[in-house]
Amino acid sequence: MYIKRERYLQKIRPYYDVDLIKVLTGVRRCGKSILLEQIEEEFVSNGFDKTHIIRINFEDLQFEKIRTSEKLNNYIIKQIKDKDKYLIFLDEIQHVRSFEKVLASLRATINCDIFITGSNSKLLSGKMATLLVGRCVEFRIMPFSFAESYEYIKIIGKNQTPDEFIIDYINWGGFPLRFSFSKESDIKRYLEQTYFGILDKDIITDRSKINRQNFEKIAGYIMANAGKEFSSKNIENYFENQNGESLDRKTIYRYLDKMDKACLIDRVKRFNIVGKQAMSYIEKQYAVDTGFRMINTNLVNFEDTFFLENIIYNELVSRDYEVFTGKTYKGEIDFVVIDGRKKCFIQVAYYLGSRETIEREFGAFKPISDAAPKYVFSLDRFDYSRDGISHINIVDFLLGKVNISVS
Repeated sequence: MYIKRERYLQKIRPYYDVDLIKVLTGVRRCGKSILLEQIEEEFVSNGFDKTHIIRINFEDLQFEKIRTSEKLNNYIIKQIKDKDKYLIFLDEIQHVRSFEKVLASLRATINCDIFITGSNSKLLSGKMATLLVGRCVEFRIMPFSFAESYEYIKIIGKNQTPDEFIIDYINWGGFPLRFSFSKESDIKRYLEQTYFGILDKDIITDRSKINRQNFEKIAGYIMANAGKEFSSKNIENYFENQNGESLDRKTIYRYLDKMDKACLIDRVKRFNIVGKQAMSYIEKQYAVDTGFRMINTNLVNFEDTFFLENIIYNELVSRDYEVFTGKTYKGEIDFVVIDGRKKCFIQVAYYLGSRETIEREFGAFKPISDAAPKYVFSLDRFDYSRDGISHINIVDFLLGKVNISVS
C-alpha cells in the first residue's frame, strides 16, 4: 500500500520526454524505488510498451554481479531489440563502478529515456559531472512530508486529527515503512536498523578506513544537536570528555562530509541579512528526518524548537526553496528563505504561550530593515499576527492550507 508522491511527480513529469538523464537522489528508505515504480506506471498508462522497459535494482541479489560499467553496458545492450524508445530505470546506481560511462554511452547511442536513483547527495559530482555536464537533471527525494504522512495514516485507517498527528510526526518523522508499526518500541527499532544500515552500506565500508566507534559517537552527537549552532570545538570537547582522548578537527569535518554525502544531514550556511549575501560559513546541520534525531536523543524537549525547526527546514527544501540561517547585528533569524532574487524571513516556536515568548519571536525582526515578508510559525491556533509580521499555524502550513510569499 502506498500513496502517490504527487509533489515529486509534478516536478519530474515535464522531463519525461526531454533528452536528459533524470537523477533521483535521497537517503535510503525514503521512497525512491516506489517513486520509480510510479513513474513507470504513468508511462505504461499512457501507452508505453512494457516490453521496452528495462529496470535494474542494484540491491536485488539477481543483479549482484553487475558491479562494473562493462557488465552493466553489456546487460542493457542485450535487452535492446529494435530502434524504438526504451525506458531504463537504474535503482541505487552508486553500486556500479564508473556507471557514468554507461549513462553517457547509452544516451549517445540508444533511443532511450533514463531514470536513475542513488543514496549519495554528491552523485552528480566528480567524473559524472564531467562526463554528463548539461545532460542530467536532479531531483532530491525526502522521506514523507507531514502532508504525505497524514495522507498515508488515513489510508491505513488511523483516526487522528492533524493537530494530534503532528506530535507523532515530530517524534518519529516520515520514513514510509515506520508507519507499518504502531508500538513506539517497534518504530524505534526500525529507525535504528535503518540508520545503522545506512552507516554500514554508505559510510563505514571496507574501503572507507573509518573508525566505526568514533564515527558513531560523532554522528550521534550531530544528530542529537541538529538545528543547534555548529561548533567543531564543542564536538572536540564532547569527544574528549566521553573518551578521554582527542579527535582532530580534520577528522570531524571528514565525518560531517560523509554524513552529508549519505543524505543524513543538510549543512546550512549563514545569510548576512545586513550585507544581503550568503556566506560560506556553515552555521547549522539539520537531520534528513526527525526520526533519526529522535533515536539519538530519546527525548523531545518542548522548551526548545529544534525538532520543529528541522521539520520546517525539510519542508521548505522539499518545496525547492534555498534556505539559510540568518544573522543580524543583534542576533539571529531561524531561516532566510530564498526563491530566485526574492526572499522572506521565518522564526519558529512551539507555542507563543507567554508575553515573553511573543516579544522574543516577533522582536527578532526588529533589526531587519528589509521589506521582505516576515513570519512567525508556531502550533498555536490563535492568530498572533502584528506589526506587519504574519503568524502562521505550522500544521496548516505543512498541509498546504496557508503558504508563505517572497518578495
